[in-house]
Amino acid sequence: MYGWIWRHLPGNAWMRALISLVMVLAVVYLLFQYVFPWAEPLLPFNDVTVDNGMAAVR
Repeated sequence: MYGWIWRHLPGNAWMRALISLVMVLAVVYLLFQYVFPWAEPLLPFNDVTVDNGMAAVR
């Protein structure tokens, strides 16, 4: 898949690397701005099972 993308990008190797970097940054931006906030309520990160009482020390 990555080879197919690389072959279809315009320009020489430096231009392809720059375009690839911009594409990766765009994907990371979209993940942090839209996908992760949408998925956060669906994930069990706030299901804490720690008691509020004192732990028995032996």
